[in-house]
Amino acid sequence: MKELRREYELRTLEEENAGYDPLQLFQSWFSEALQSHSDANAMSLATVDDHGQPDVRIVLLKDAREEGFVFFTNYESKKGADLRANARAALCFYWSSLERQVRIQGTTQKTLDSESEEYFHSRPLESRYGALVSHQSQPVESRAALEERMASLKDQYGDHPPRPTGWGGYVLRPDRLEFWQGRPGRLHDRLAFEREGNHWKRFRLSP
Repeated sequence: MKELRREYELRTLEEENAGYDPLQLFQSWFSEALQSHSDANAMSLATVDDHGQPDVRIVLLKDAREEGFVFFTNYESKKGADLRANARAALCFYWSSLERQVRIQGTTQKTLDSESEEYFHSRPLESRYGALVSHQSQPVESRAALEERMASLKDQYGDHPPRPTGWGGYVLRPDRLEFWQGRPGRLHDRLAFEREGNHWKRFRLSP
């Protein structure tokens, strides 16, 4: 694997174009990613459990707003247990087609039940049943057992499965964001933003 290399030369990241609002810059980058990158809303979510053990997995961004970055999951899952133990978490987006990366650190809290309810019922029917069937992160006897439970619940609820009580959203309120743009010779552009009260401090990092 030592010979695996690529040059990064598509774009630059200059202060005069970045501005001082990292959420606005994120929206700009995300809009570009939607045009050129499949699964542009896929992001790594890093958590730490009550023993100090880090964990990371891919989840999907469902909203990016002034309050923060929103994703949905089973609150009883491994990630849900981690976030109960330590509400601080980190996100990472990597858009290889644009040679860009965004890293985000902050604190999570649950979304309102009304938002979780609204989003749940906007999902495709099979996805709603998937959430209802799965006791996420828990051992399961077999694939067949999952499918049998799915069939049973479909017989019970038809086209109107209820949102599981332990399923809903989180919003990560960022206090630090870093934007990375690949550059030739590994002299990458890195601009970081840190929250200071109601404002953001911006600074360049060495690659």
